[in-house]
Amino acid sequence: MSTPAVDLAALSETQQLALQQYTSVTDQELDAALPLLQKCQWNAQIAITRFFDGDADTIDPAAEAARSLPPPTSRRQETLLDSFPLHGTRSNRFGLEEAPRITTPPESQLTRSAPLFLSILFLPFNLVSTIFSRLLSTVGWAFPFLPRLLDRIYPSQPARRRDTSGRQLLGPRETAARFIREFEEEYGVTHPPFFEGGYAQAFDLAKRDLKYLLIVLLSPEHDDTAPFVHSTLLSPDVISFVSDPQKNIICWAGSVQDAEAYSVSNALNVTKYPFAALICHTPSVSSTSMSIVARLAGPTPADALIQKLQRAMGRHSEELSRVRAQRAEQQASRSLREEQNSAYERSLAQDRERANKRKREEAAREKAEREGREKEEAKARAARNLAQWKRWRVQSLPAEPGPDIKDAVRISVRLPDGERIIRRFGSDAGIEELYAFVECQDILQAESESGISEKEARPPEKYEHVYAFQLVSPMPREVYEVAKGGTIRERVGRSGNLIVEKLVEEYDVEVEDGDE
Repeated sequence: MSTPAVDLAALSETQQLALQQYTSVTDQELDAALPLLQKCQWNAQIAITRFFDGDADTIDPAAEAARSLPPPTSRRQETLLDSFPLHGTRSNRFGLEEAPRITTPPESQLTRSAPLFLSILFLPFNLVSTIFSRLLSTVGWAFPFLPRLLDRIYPSQPARRRDTSGRQLLGPRETAARFIREFEEEYGVTHPPFFEGGYAQAFDLAKRDLKYLLIVLLSPEHDDTAPFVHSTLLSPDVISFVSDPQKNIICWAGSVQDAEAYSVSNALNVTKYPFAALICHTPSVSSTSMSIVARLAGPTPADALIQKLQRAMGRHSEELSRVRAQRAEQQASRSLREEQNSAYERSLAQDRERANKRKREEAAREKAEREGREKEEAKARAARNLAQWKRWRVQSLPAEPGPDIKDAVRISVRLPDGERIIRRFGSDAGIEELYAFVECQDILQAESESGISEKEARPPEKYEHVYAFQLVSPMPREVYEVAKGGTIRERVGRSGNLIVEKLVEEYDVEVEDGDE
């Protein structure tokens, strides 16, 4: 029965976080990840464990949630009996041993060093416990069937990690770094490329990338460890074989004196050291199964080790190649979809940009046309106001004094077109009268030519006239500004020759005045 699709937007923040954590570790599709997380009640740790154990279809969330709780006490108190394997690895119908995924507790649950006072106080008890453990260890080594017998008698006894040498308990990455450092101090820096992380990390990486996981477990207490390392593990042929990128081998090694390697040895049911095992994904078992395809216990020559690994890899290389091809095809399809989606998004963005550009251009054109119309209207309005003002102002110009007026002022003005006009003004005429006479010169000339005076006119409403020229005396140069006022006689004298200098175009002045 298929699980109904889940809307990602409807997931809570905790559920989205669990989904992100699960997919980042397993690299599984969302269609397969969501049903498994729902069955595990959104517990990412349980879902990851079940995924790598290949038990995704048989899940007891209550039992798993209870098992995922931290132990009642974080301090490890272990005895030699805990080292006996509880149960062997499970075998599937294809005759392959299922490879377990061993997880280590967080650093917050690792054993802390006891204070010095308590260490001294419990020193006698620790000595007795150590001696007793060594005796039992010797008995177990001499009679290998005892661990199996005890396992049958006490099958429900939980296996707990322990540190058999009193070494400080560290996290997986720190434990791996310590092992590599101690290995190089004793055997040299030339060795196979050991994975610098925990077993679970190497296990997950091998499953995700479809690589082979080579497990090497060493026990410093065994006499065969040093010869095996020198003659087999450090053999140039073995180093070259494991280091070959085309072989796709991840080599994880550890000492059973460390808690993680000790747990791995218990899970793999190791009874003889040194020990090596080859683990890989077995698609014939299930889509998530990881199986042990080769086991080597005890001292093994380098040639025999390589041959056995090659045979095991040869049996499963075709299946892995097929799965790699399928994943490559899926990745290519996913990349193609992403590229198509990206191209579609870019096309939409370009279309939106072109539409926005057309809108901006249309708005700019409409604005320019509107401003042009407004400017033309303002120019026309300014020209009408100026013409009306001239018709009104010319009516108020005083008549030119006759020859009999002795104190009249005689002014000669040269217009911008080169024409010169001469007129007499009264002695009390203001400088503004002279400016108005020059401004209304076209009206006066039209009346003079036609002999018809302009009809009575009114000044334009809301209009303040600004003269767009100034009268200047050339020698010496002096500007007679209308704003300073005064009479023509006071400013210019009884006679004068003036020049009209334009400041700006008339309509510009009128437009600016209208805008203000």
